Amino acid sequence: MANKTEEQMAKENRLRLFRGDGARAMDDAANEAIAVRKNMARLRELRLAKESEAALSQPTKTETKKQSK
Repeated sequence: MANKTEEQMAKENRLRLFRGDGARAMDDAANEAIAVRKNMARLRELRLAKESEAALSQPTKTETKKQSK
């Protein structure tokens, strides 16, 4: 079995390449997931800042009652 045929060597080479592609694909998916989580956190911060700014700019119920009297 020390002498491998060209077919066996080609098959082993293809399998080796597929394993490498699989590992690369897993790394790419993990990096993409990290990027998505970072973007979600950034958008959450923007949304919360916008909501708090809107809440601060709205008059309270006591302020509107004082103004109407």
